[in-house]
Amino acid sequence: MHSMSRLLPPVLVATLLLAVLPALAAPKTGDAFPDLSKAALEGTLPDMKDKVVLVDFWASWCGPCRAAFPALKDIAEKYKDRGVVVLGISLDEDREDMDRFVNKLKPGFPIVRDPKGKLAEKLGVQGIPSTFIVGRDGRIASMHEGYGGDRTKAEYVATIEKLLAAR
Repeated sequence: MHSMSRLLPPVLVATLLLAVLPALAAPKTGDAFPDLSKAALEGTLPDMKDKVVLVDFWASWCGPCRAAFPALKDIAEKYKDRGVVVLGISLDEDREDMDRFVNKLKPGFPIVRDPKGKLAEKLGVQGIPSTFIVGRDGRIASMHEGYGGDRTKAEYVATIEKLLAAR
């Protein structure tokens, strides 16, 4: 019994570290967004140099992700000539699931896949959809988890407008 009480503190410390470390590693507003060309994504990345980029992590089985797609499509269309790129990153393990979803919803913006979830993990994505808006400087301007309809779309647009005005 005595040896068990000595073991408890190290086990407790290890458990706490495992709970806290992902949160410490997750990026914050103002941090540099990872270079997507080095992220082992499947698909063709659009030209994002000197652009405002909205990056949306999603999966075909996610209802809120499906609900967000019309808003993302609208933003992509509205801002495409103003230096804004919308990029969807699928977390579907099965490429066919992603392809069926994309063929059905016709998003109107580029889609790539993070099949092993490595980029999502690096960015601390805990739930989907998770959306990052990145300024021309490559820094994270805002992060959103979930999708709350028009309110969330308005937040995306406000951030994009602010970044475009900053030039």
